[in-house]
Amino acid sequence: MARRKPRSLRPDEIDLWQKVVERAAPMHPDRPLLVEKPALTKPKPHYSPVPRFRVGEAAKPGPAHYDFAPNITEQIANEPLAMDRKRFARLKKGRLVPEARIDLHGMTTAQAHPALTRFILEAVAGGRRLVLVITGKGKTRPDYGPIPERHGVLRHQVPHWLGVAPLKPHVLQIVEAHLRHGGEGAYYVYLRRAR
Repeated sequence: MARRKPRSLRPDEIDLWQKVVERAAPMHPDRPLLVEKPALTKPKPHYSPVPRFRVGEAAKPGPAHYDFAPNITEQIANEPLAMDRKRFARLKKGRLVPEARIDLHGMTTAQAHPALTRFILEAVAGGRRLVLVITGKGKTRPDYGPIPERHGVLRHQVPHWLGVAPLKPHVLQIVEAHLRHGGEGAYYVYLRRAR
């Protein structure tokens, strides 16, 4: 059913309404009259025209690899120095000989974590100060996914394990090993003096 258009007022109806308005008395004369507010107009949004383009026309190649986590080498190098500066300099040059070493090559994280914990606690009990932890560099393989994949799981996990309980109170400094002791695939762990 079609909607009917509302009819407009006839001239005699308009005259009658005007007479009613003139004779009408306000119900509450002490109240201020409401002033009609002008209708608010919404500002028109300002759009800048979009230039015409073709798909891929101005696309710039993005970086091939996104890695937001800091490199483990940089992370360890930025740790504050907690040991003697002269001894640290000799350690970095590979002139100090580790008193004990553990090789975690070929182990899973489930095997390596308890082995490392036992090794460090035994070294502390034996009064050793400098030990070498060999993790290996990790296998490198192509990374095809959108999410970056860490290579060398043990290499990244060992500093974390050394920085949490029960090993943290015994570890004074962690330093990447010199080339003669394994380079990037090993860590010097300088232990606190037993008390």
